[in-house]
Amino acid sequence: MKFLILLGLLAMPLASEPDQPQVKAAQEDTSLVVLTLEDALKVAMSENISVKVADREIQRTEYAKKGAYAALYPQIDGQLAYQRTIKKQVMYMDGGFDIAGMMAPLISPLYGKHPDLPNPFASAGSDSGSESSNDGISVGRWNNWSGGVTATMPIVNVQLWESLKISGDEVELAIEKARSSRLDMVTEVKNAFYTVLFAKETNKVYEQVYENARKNLEVTEMRYNAQKASEMDLARAKTTMANAVPDVYNSRNAVGLALWRLKAVMGVDLDYNMDVSGKLEDFSEQMFYDIHQHDDPDLSRNTSLRQLGIQIEELAKTVKLNQYAYIPSLAVAFNYTYSSMTNDFNFKEFKWTPYSYVGLSLNIPIFSGFKRLNNVRQSKVQYEEVKLQRTDLERQLRIAIRSAISTMETSMNSYYSAQSAVESAQKAYDISETSYAVGRSTLIELNGSLVALAQAQLSEFQAIYSFLSAKAELEKQLGMDYIQEK
Repeated sequence: MKFLILLGLLAMPLASEPDQPQVKAAQEDTSLVVLTLEDALKVAMSENISVKVADREIQRTEYAKKGAYAALYPQIDGQLAYQRTIKKQVMYMDGGFDIAGMMAPLISPLYGKHPDLPNPFASAGSDSGSESSNDGISVGRWNNWSGGVTATMPIVNVQLWESLKISGDEVELAIEKARSSRLDMVTEVKNAFYTVLFAKETNKVYEQVYENARKNLEVTEMRYNAQKASEMDLARAKTTMANAVPDVYNSRNAVGLALWRLKAVMGVDLDYNMDVSGKLEDFSEQMFYDIHQHDDPDLSRNTSLRQLGIQIEELAKTVKLNQYAYIPSLAVAFNYTYSSMTNDFNFKEFKWTPYSYVGLSLNIPIFSGFKRLNNVRQSKVQYEEVKLQRTDLERQLRIAIRSAISTMETSMNSYYSAQSAVESAQKAYDISETSYAVGRSTLIELNGSLVALAQAQLSEFQAIYSFLSAKAELEKQLGMDYIQEK
């Protein structure tokens, strides 16, 4: 039967199975929060997890963009260094640089006045004309200390300037992705809200089926006691009522599951005591829809196409970025350093010597093993790939839009047909019920009219639900923003 399609919304039936379901409504809970579709969307805008993550991603890319712009400013760093000499470097001099021979003429007269002192330069100078000296001179001290400041700043760097433009595209892409998350969230909330209403309407139908089956059983028992109905009729009436019990339980369970799903997409706690207001029929006025306005749909607001468009622009700039790698870059550098060399750790006696410079650095690319050339080729291929993906995506979107419009048109026709079917089925059931009560029709005819009425009602609600779901999907594909429209 057609109304079995509703079981797709259901979970497992309840474990206990009493003689009849508790059809009476529970007492009103004053803590219950009843939300309209508008309220549910507002809550989801602030509480949905995917929306929050998308907003954080925008912040991250904005910080990354600011960090990229920092490359235009001077990069200033402080440096402190200490080195302990393990083995001093030895320096040798050739070409007549004999230190002893050079010092002998100056020192020997002093030793002449004191002949009792040994003169180490007495034999110096005898080999002053030699070409080399085998005695080396140790250079440096045991402790080397240094501290200073270095600064660099780009003056001409075309590749850097182009990379800053790409950073701006990254922020724009993150914003569009956040918009995509909101569009997805709005569609999910709408579908979840409509599912709750659909489950409620389904539950009402099965509750009514059960109630009618219960009344028919009472009439059958009265006729059986009056010997106007057979035992077979009584057994059929009991079977009909018993078969209606699982449907009632399953439909109730479907309402609870649909509410949990709505809470999940809204981003609220699953134990939050809430319900939805309205009926599915309240949205039936939307079915007076001009579907021909989308014969040539405008895809300029579709978020997927926009994201690919941003990526295409970004890849075009990447091609230029790799081409600019052939252009020389110019930078300025500055250094100011204090250094000291000692043999002890007496800091008060340290003698610090300053050293500083400022200069320009010109970097001219010459050859990199064809790396720059292949980078340009690679970025061009990626650029062409994304352009092809955009063409294919546009085709897929047009198919999805046509499918949604077709579903909406089918649902509209089904709804109008189901309306007349419900009126006829209700009239047929009322006649069968009255005829059965006076013994002019059989129980089989009554049960048949009851099933036909339930099927017609469910078909009517199914048509509304299918239309609303297809309409929500169509609005998503067209990029119709909920916030902008409100």
